[in-house]
Amino acid sequence: MLNDTIAAVSTPRGKGGVALLRVSGADALKIGEEVFRPKSGRALSEYPSRAAVYGSIYAADANGASVEIDDGVATVYRAPASFTGEDTVEICCHGGLLLTETVLTALLAAGARHAEAGEFTRRAFLNGKMGLSSAEALGDLLEAKSREQILLAHGGMGGRTEAKSRALYEELRHILASIYVCIDYPDEDLADMTPEEILGALERCAASLDALISTYRTGHAVAEGIRTVICGRPNVGKSSLYNRIVGRDAAIVTDVEGTTRDVLTETAPLGRVTLLLCDTAGLHATEDAVERIGITRARAELARAELVLALFDASSEPTEEDLSLCRELEAGEASVIAVLNKCDLAGELPSAYRERFPNTVCLSAATGEGMDALTETVERLFIDGSLDPRSDAVLSNARQHAAALKAGRALAAAVEALRAGYPVDVCCSDVELAMEALAELDGRAISEDLVSEIFSHFCVGK
Repeated sequence: MLNDTIAAVSTPRGKGGVALLRVSGADALKIGEEVFRPKSGRALSEYPSRAAVYGSIYAADANGASVEIDDGVATVYRAPASFTGEDTVEICCHGGLLLTETVLTALLAAGARHAEAGEFTRRAFLNGKMGLSSAEALGDLLEAKSREQILLAHGGMGGRTEAKSRALYEELRHILASIYVCIDYPDEDLADMTPEEILGALERCAASLDALISTYRTGHAVAEGIRTVICGRPNVGKSSLYNRIVGRDAAIVTDVEGTTRDVLTETAPLGRVTLLLCDTAGLHATEDAVERIGITRARAELARAELVLALFDASSEPTEEDLSLCRELEAGEASVIAVLNKCDLAGELPSAYRERFPNTVCLSAATGEGMDALTETVERLFIDGSLDPRSDAVLSNARQHAAALKAGRALAAAVEALRAGYPVDVCCSDVELAMEALAELDGRAISEDLVSEIFSHFCVGK
């Protein structure tokens, strides 16, 4: 498949001012010349790379004859100085739906194969034009739904995570070489590093890797999203807060208890954090069979939550249901923010919640008063303010985090062994395992199945 020349429409399907079609592979120029003819009369291949060339676009008519169907602009990018690392031709035509499909059909008839989802970017990765973390960042950029996701993805495309992992890999390779010299020539002073220096270097690598691992809390919060549950007894304003965060009337709001009976879900940004937000049924004792199902589902979501927005009515004293929820949340592992709603109707705020939860916010879901305080609290819990996603290496997905953790555990084992006084040869396998995990992080050692899975989430044409 890598020997095929591929083609696809790279702009969204539909009517627009301009559509762009991309052709990549060994026969890209030959196929491009069959479909596109410069007005100058010269062949497209005679133009230098990156020159925008005006010309006519041709396709076969019903009788198989080649006829001019549009005029447009073509640009050639020669290997290896192209996005994919292969010869590439990009053709811009007018953006009519049928016209675009006709141009694509002409490219396929000239010998190209229709590209699969993410195949252009996959070829860029396989041809060494970008690391896997950079390719993943490009996919994140295409899917971004918040400004912070755009910044994080753009920073990731700069290859900073890849550069960090490669620097650690090279440092470990140097350390391992010294260890092997110590093993092979124990009576000669040939190694670049003494056993004490090897321990110090491994400790520095472990600390650097721990710092990289710690960035995942921020990267996860921005890129993947925090599983967040809004909970509380009936009529405390859960659905109002849900609508306020989502930015539209996604949940029905009434004064009737039990209006929300199922779990409602939305992905919504709150400041710099992305929330995988769940609105749940009111937690209380009920004889209604449907309500009981909703409450069971609400508790299931609570068990999976990373963040709980526990709503309480600030205009009244805590009820036994409120206090029971407090006890339940105190025993859980999720981060909890006690949200005292209806602060615009309250006099003196109840102190019971502040005593139980260090993170307490007063707001009015109905008016929006206090939402800035909620945003700041969520950001403080999940965002490392010292990180700049535009310039710092940040782990942004579970795959990267798992690889970094694997490397971190191996390095910790190596350091522990040397600190305990064992000879340096004991830690060889742990250092090798750490290097293997770092190679997985940036994609130098990764299975074909995982590569296929990652790029299958890209759109066709990218």
